[in-house]
Amino acid sequence: MGNDSDRKKDAQEQSELKKGRMPRHIAIIMDGNGRWAERRDLTRTAGHRSARDVVRDTVRACGELEIQVLTLFTFGTENWNRPWGEVLSLMQLLRDSSMQELPELQDNNVRLVATGHIDRLAKQAKLSLDHAIRSTAKNTGLTLNLALSYDGRSDIIHAARQVAEKVARGELSVEDIDSDEFASHLLSGDLPDPDLMIRTSGEVRLSNFMLWQSAYTEFVFTPVFWPDFERCHLYEAIRSYQARERRYGKTSAQLDPADSDSESNGVRVQATA
Repeated sequence: MGNDSDRKKDAQEQSELKKGRMPRHIAIIMDGNGRWAERRDLTRTAGHRSARDVVRDTVRACGELEIQVLTLFTFGTENWNRPWGEVLSLMQLLRDSSMQELPELQDNNVRLVATGHIDRLAKQAKLSLDHAIRSTAKNTGLTLNLALSYDGRSDIIHAARQVAEKVARGELSVEDIDSDEFASHLLSGDLPDPDLMIRTSGEVRLSNFMLWQSAYTEFVFTPVFWPDFERCHLYEAIRSYQARERRYGKTSAQLDPADSDSESNGVRVQATA
């Protein structure tokens, strides 16, 4: 990124951030590609493709910051309702990115996983994604989780059905159903809940993303369109997170520093579908 001076400044900024409480899991709703393109008299497809460099640099930055999990809301269930030409372009972009970005993921020790109903993806896109997931399965650095063909309500319904089936088979009693049991059946069941969620483009809503998992997530909304999102915006969001007191229902006086972020005290990751 940039010249030696820029790299040195970035390293210093990262060093300062690491002195504070770092989020284990950052989730990003990457919004604004289409509007970014329209303002430049470009096609929406061009907007989606322009964001690829942003994704790459954000993944690099999170790896350098030793973030454990980065989830990117890549393609929502509702996105299947978009014009077929745009959907096809997104599937092609997923196929191309899965193949072309694999060396970058390997070089940076990134493990790729996916959360969502990925069986619905176009065949070639799914084959490329599956190959990248298998190829990076043993990497031990940042876990990059792509939310694909995903939405929060369907995720909860999926988990409810799984629990109901276990009860019907006599494997689980109604009395044993609690938050941990239910959460283990979510599509993201092996991932910790996001500590920080960022949404770009100025929209201030979840848009059906990780509804259960975001119960205690800290939110940052930025007016910046995703293709214009830079490291400085990521760092600003992390600083905002570090300035907040996460009480989980307690009072400030009850908090013990040792209890900080106790709700995500382990990271277990795998591809979920």
